[in-house]
Amino acid sequence: MSSIIFDRSAPEPPILGQKVLRPRQQVEDALRKAVLDGQLRTGDRLPSESELARQFSVSRPTIREALSALESQGLIRKVPGAGGGSFVQAVDHTALGQLVQESMHTLLRLGSVDIDEIAMVRQYLEIPSVKLAAHNRTDADLADLQVILTEQKNRTVDDPMIAELDAQFHIAIARMSGNRILASLVYALHRESEPVGYLDLSPELGRDTFAQHQRIVKAIADQDPDAGEHAITEHLAYLRAHIRDSWASS
Repeated sequence: MSSIIFDRSAPEPPILGQKVLRPRQQVEDALRKAVLDGQLRTGDRLPSESELARQFSVSRPTIREALSALESQGLIRKVPGAGGGSFVQAVDHTALGQLVQESMHTLLRLGSVDIDEIAMVRQYLEIPSVKLAAHNRTDADLADLQVILTEQKNRTVDDPMIAELDAQFHIAIARMSGNRILASLVYALHRESEPVGYLDLSPELGRDTFAQHQRIVKAIADQDPDAGEHAITEHLAYLRAHIRDSWASS
């Protein structure tokens, strides 16, 4: 009786699939690349929302969400009024954040680092970010955070914008710290680790995280760095516990 010999040294078939991006993410990535590559220069005015919607063959709300994300990253600024529009900001520390994110993505893809390592560093950086934001925040900064909170409150947990709003919230706080390098690193690490993306979102978890965000904003508004440290530590510990639970049940 002949035996069958399995060649265990045969290579595994390649993984050909890639993450399929949502239209909003594709628009955001294309516009960001245009800025970082120099196609759009500092001070340039972007086409109108309707024109961008035509060029990308997407809806105006999709364009609006992409532009809001780019504004939160500091790549563009919006000017109201008849002569306003979206204008390219000076690219400096924000470009550093983008480069760090790309490097982290490559290291993750190659297996050189673990997602836990990235998440832990991000958490270590977010605590001083909140404390510095409590010292340095402006009324305009608080208004920006309130806009994000309102958007979070008005959306259900299954809304695809929830993860984006969470990123905008944490990145905005890091930018309020006044330390541009710190803001760049938090931007890169948060974008790459996407903590909300690892959660099994439920209405209860959504309510809890929103309440935690409110406490963080209150501490910043009160310019109370100790309360800010306590609030962000509580929030990060809560996220870590639920992420572990999601992994354990998967």
